Amino acid sequence: MSRGYIEVGRTGQKRRTLDALVDAARTLVGSGISPTVDDAAQAAGIARSTAYRYFPSQRELLAAAHPETARTSLLPTPEPQDVAERLDAVVCEFIRIVVETESQQRTMLRLSLEPTRNEDNGLPLRQGRAIPWITEALSPLQGTMAATEIRKLALAVRSAIGIESLVWLTDIGGLSRQEATASMRWTASALLAHARTHGPAGYEHSSDGEPPR
Repeated sequence: MSRGYIEVGRTGQKRRTLDALVDAARTLVGSGISPTVDDAAQAAGIARSTAYRYFPSQRELLAAAHPETARTSLLPTPEPQDVAERLDAVVCEFIRIVVETESQQRTMLRLSLEPTRNEDNGLPLRQGRAIPWITEALSPLQGTMAATEIRKLALAVRSAIGIESLVWLTDIGGLSRQEATASMRWTASALLAHARTHGPAGYEHSSDGEPPR
């Protein structure tokens, strides 16, 4: 998507057009389909030629339609000082966002797993902001754990609390969403407790407690 096009001229109207296209695409994604730029334009009541000025390809449209939030932090105000409380607060809020946008999240997960014939038609990989959010929650560990260890822990926590985990726990495990949420919170807490005692998963320590060299 060309930011230059949006930021020149009638920016207010262009922003409304962009939002309409993204909203339409998200609604279509939520219904279980992979919308093209034409699909989004028709659903939003916008001319095809205009839509392509914002999204030259389906790839860019799907990237913009991915459920996300503009928030830079998931910590409450005031921020807890205890690392366990901080992590649980972020995990709870992240899971709430995932559940709230579950239909879109499931569709994007399915699309990301489908084979594509070429990169241009494929769904772009999206790292999102979960890792920075979790890393911020773990910031009190700085000084007692190396940055690489904190990142390993953040990755482990993220692997346990996303749409992938929700799908497995509810569809395969048979848990309710409330039970799945409790399970994900417990796993995140257990990962933190293990990391504080033994280091993050996959990081072995020698018998004297020092990491191997």
